[in-house]
Amino acid sequence: MEYRLIATCAFGIEKLLSNELKALGYDDLFVENGKVEFTGDEMDIAICNIHLRTAERVLIKLAEFKAETFEELFQGTKAVDFGALIPISGKMHVTGKSVKSKLFSVPDCQSIVKKAVIESMKKTYDREQFAETGAVYKIEIGLLKDLATLTLDTSGEGLHRRGYREHSGKAPLKETLAAALVILSGYDGTRPLVDPFCGSGTILIEAAMIAKNQAPNIERKFVCETWPGFPKDVFEQVREGARSQIKDLKQSITGYDLDTYVLSTAKMNAKKAGVFQHIYFLPSDYHKLRFTEKNLTIITNPPYGERLGEVETVHGLMEKMGRDKAIHEDYDMYVLSALEGFEKAFGKKAHKNRKLYNGRIMTYLYQYFAEQKKEG
Repeated sequence: MEYRLIATCAFGIEKLLSNELKALGYDDLFVENGKVEFTGDEMDIAICNIHLRTAERVLIKLAEFKAETFEELFQGTKAVDFGALIPISGKMHVTGKSVKSKLFSVPDCQSIVKKAVIESMKKTYDREQFAETGAVYKIEIGLLKDLATLTLDTSGEGLHRRGYREHSGKAPLKETLAAALVILSGYDGTRPLVDPFCGSGTILIEAAMIAKNQAPNIERKFVCETWPGFPKDVFEQVREGARSQIKDLKQSITGYDLDTYVLSTAKMNAKKAGVFQHIYFLPSDYHKLRFTEKNLTIITNPPYGERLGEVETVHGLMEKMGRDKAIHEDYDMYVLSALEGFEKAFGKKAHKNRKLYNGRIMTYLYQYFAEQKKEG
């Protein structure tokens, strides 16, 4: 069955998500803030959930209509044939959000939508009540400037939950954002890679999976797999195909961190992700670290200096990073930071910078490229 599908993502990486979808063979993409819309069937739902690295969720778009009153919201929702999607035992979980809309009370909107879904189900099943003891069907009502969008979530837990990170350090970087940093760097496994502030190893693990062509969500389950009406074999077909595409990784990947406990966590995460044999995790104070590799790529998310008294320390670390770049002109450096005055501390203006949101924190990815050595 053909659906309108929506892959959601963090603000600022819509283009990356669009490029991922194009690489998977999808066209006629409609890109908006925080999402990309396209057409697909059950097989495509499986492909996108398993393969997309920067997407947060894969949703089925059920309806879109203007809703300035609760009555318009109720009637627009009721018009959807929910009985064609949800079995008689299905658990209907409604979530919501509202931005710049007359219907601003999200709990009220959720309540109205739930009542309308039940009314729609009554028409299909000719009954007044539903036990809701079966598989979960998460319906979201999103209101933006009085335009209501109804969606059904196929992913369940967010796609950043790959399943390999049971533990993390302070202020963990989402797996989807880490993958975005690696993709933006152009890293493909042909050069050595280092993260000098690796924490629980997320950037390096995502990089290893990208270089190995290992689908990020190959080992986890998705809520739509529990739906009675969803074809049982499609996810296994996609997983089998994804496993057959995994390659080996030749170049070294190294992570350093001052915290030995968080390094042990990184090792456990890498083992669960199936990439432990490709990554060296080593304890080191960045001030004492001396790089010897040629043509190195550095991708990192150093401390931001959010607590009182930490800013000076972080400035010192960024000054050292700037000196390292000045010494090694053949290095590419990609640094995600929320530090005010980052470029001043680094000692050089970035070739490019890009605004990205790390959770709710506005950060910039500062990109310093390798410079060609002058001849003579």
